[in-house]
Amino acid sequence: MQTPAPTVDGSKPVLEVVNLVKEFSLQRSLLVRRRDRVHAVDGVSFKVEVGETLGLVGESGCGKSTLARAVMRLIEPTSGQIYIDGTDIVPLSKRQLRPYRRQLQIVFQDPFASLNPRLSAAEIVAEPLDVHDIGSAEERMERVVELFQRVGLRASQMKNFPHQFSGGQRQRIGIARALASNPRLIVADEPVSALDVSIQAQVVNLLMDIQQERKLSYLFIAHDLAVVAHISHKIAVMYLGRIVEFAERRALFTQPLHPYTEALLAAVPVPNPALKREREVLGGELPSPINPPSGCHFRDRCPHAFDRCQSESPALREIGSGHLVACHLH
Repeated sequence: MQTPAPTVDGSKPVLEVVNLVKEFSLQRSLLVRRRDRVHAVDGVSFKVEVGETLGLVGESGCGKSTLARAVMRLIEPTSGQIYIDGTDIVPLSKRQLRPYRRQLQIVFQDPFASLNPRLSAAEIVAEPLDVHDIGSAEERMERVVELFQRVGLRASQMKNFPHQFSGGQRQRIGIARALASNPRLIVADEPVSALDVSIQAQVVNLLMDIQQERKLSYLFIAHDLAVVAHISHKIAVMYLGRIVEFAERRALFTQPLHPYTEALLAAVPVPNPALKREREVLGGELPSPINPPSGCHFRDRCPHAFDRCQSESPALREIGSGHLVACHLH
């Protein structure tokens, strides 16, 4: 029996995350019963509107992928709320969550590891249709053919297995699979980081074309600011489990407010070798999420840190219209 899709309320954000926390408990040793906790996601809040792309950027280890999996409930959040079309999906059982999974799909980073090597490409793309009992067998096959053509693959390739495709083609299969259930939002967890630069552009342009056609929303996670600038409407900058800056794309790139955002932008390569600019190199390394610094998590690497940064954690506050920053300098 086909599972009914949840009621869609177009007046509400497709996705709203409120004070989301994800901690992992670690046992130090078999003899010492002390337990440490990894603060992977530490009180994150944001919204994704209909037809909008929210880019999420930050260094490796800052909690981006953990946040993506927690939003999808592939891992269970420690606390917080995740609203899909106004319904909090955190307290839902697996059975209750099932119809919402049709609305929320994911494209993984590794286009090979995320595909079952024992299934043909057609079987991989059809799997969401089978799981959610969408359509008859003939309708499912027609849908798979349509999806193959839409992502730039040939129908003659449907019987091939993942190892018979290139990396870019495998990621197109992953995109087709995510589109199969006709979702309203796709979480793209660094979907182009494992691809060649020329292929990255093709995949990003494909995602943008599909978004315009279907009014899809994306939570687009990446560490490449050039890619994020190309596809995103709004951008959230994440550091050690927290969002430190949130703004419209243009505002973030023309007037960054947080020192960490400034450092990330300064590290972006300039295509013109004759153009010289000052670079603010960050000192030290990303602190351990097991024992983060007191106060502002960025203070040990910030060139502008002062006494207040050591004792008080800055709240994410609105400085301009829709421009939020967590920094005592503002």
